[in-house]
Amino acid sequence: MVTFNQVPPSTRVPFVFVEIDPSRAQSGPTIQEYRAALIGQKLPTTPVAENVPTLVTSADQAGLAFGFGSILHGMAIAWFRANQSTEVWCVGVEDAGGATKGTKTLTVTGPATAAGTLFLYVAGRRIAVAVASGDSANTIAASIDAAIAASEFADELPVTSGVATNVVTLTARNGGTQGNSIDVRFNHLTGEVFPTGVSVAVATGASGATDPTLGNALAALGARQYHVLAVGLNDATSIGAVDAELASRFGPSVQLEGHAFYGKADTHANLVTFGDGLNSKHTTVVGLKAPLSPTWELAASVAGVVAFFGQADPARPFKTLELPGFVGPALADRFTLTERDLLLKNGIATAVVDDVGVARCERLITTWQTNATGAADVSFLDVNTLLTLSYLRFDLRTRFQTTFPRHKLADDGTRYGPGQPIVTPKVARAFCATLFRSWEELGLVEGFDQFVRDLVVERNATDRNRLDLLLPPDLVNQLQVTGVSLQFLL
Repeated sequence: MVTFNQVPPSTRVPFVFVEIDPSRAQSGPTIQEYRAALIGQKLPTTPVAENVPTLVTSADQAGLAFGFGSILHGMAIAWFRANQSTEVWCVGVEDAGGATKGTKTLTVTGPATAAGTLFLYVAGRRIAVAVASGDSANTIAASIDAAIAASEFADELPVTSGVATNVVTLTARNGGTQGNSIDVRFNHLTGEVFPTGVSVAVATGASGATDPTLGNALAALGARQYHVLAVGLNDATSIGAVDAELASRFGPSVQLEGHAFYGKADTHANLVTFGDGLNSKHTTVVGLKAPLSPTWELAASVAGVVAFFGQADPARPFKTLELPGFVGPALADRFTLTERDLLLKNGIATAVVDDVGVARCERLITTWQTNATGAADVSFLDVNTLLTLSYLRFDLRTRFQTTFPRHKLADDGTRYGPGQPIVTPKVARAFCATLFRSWEELGLVEGFDQFVRDLVVERNATDRNRLDLLLPPDLVNQLQVTGVSLQFLL
């Protein structure tokens, strides 16, 4: 007996009733479309108020909405360099009340005894300043200030500039501690030197203090899923707040899981200590020493790369992938292999800079290090594990609901008529085996024999309207380490 969803069971009107049933239209795995969120500080009095998730399609649009040169604008710049296809929403956060802005001072010594060029780097942006022979320190300082204002990067620099006599003062546009990490230096590339007779001393002036909290911004995310988040604040309090939100979204009754990315710039010892104090499967902190580009741009760039390539294949490692436009540490500040290994053993993900200066992902791990008993645990070490599990759960839920949308539940061996919308444990078991084969074809799982051997499908003993499944997929792993014994002959 054929069962219909829309055709009336009894009618006397002469007519051919044809209903359209899409339940079998899609075959194979479902496509999980990623959505991302950038959370960072905005400037005051912008068109978009704080804590309002806003869809953006370009960095300029983010600048108009949240203020050019704001932390959130810088994050959007980094995001769109890395990813121009994933849907991305920005959430602007106001500076905390009473926050102070960090400053850097550039103290010029002169006069110049020969013409030349000053090469100033602010937040990784290179600004060339022409110097004429005989220019005094005051004149050179005024030229630096003017060059900053006239630079092609003027609208995206996270600082404003002012000059008094021979001192240029750079002030962070946003208040709080993030402004303290803005990198300012001269002569980064080989061959860049001060003009003869000129030197510029870079020093920290006022210290930025008091960061905003993220509670209202996280609440504003609502019931919409964001698979990848980049967060511009990287203190332990902010990370803890985001982690609590993502942990609540990860549970079976919500299933709106997401993963948060942060950038952190500090010494090796401080990064080890910081990572050792974290323990979350929903958090990735990428640590570098003294990168030229800001940490919030590192967070957004890594998140952009993960969203783009993770949607295509969540199980494929991200190592070697470029972080476009991100200016990493100078050679002297790059961590050694031994140092990076220690970071990875203490919850800090790593990136490297290649021989031509391109920053690349190395190994993206979470901060998960111990389980509930305090024992060392690698179950959620790699970001790929979380992304793969997210996809498997999404695909299982979507395809199960599509295949058995309004089915009845019966025991195995029930002799129901053909076409009856009934599912039994045996039918569901066959569905799970077919599902595994499709995941296997995508390169997400391995070990079919083990899967079907350990698979459990049964009717609930107390609720006869409930079907319980235990799925034991063996996730495919990533080639991260290769050991070779090179046994040579002479």
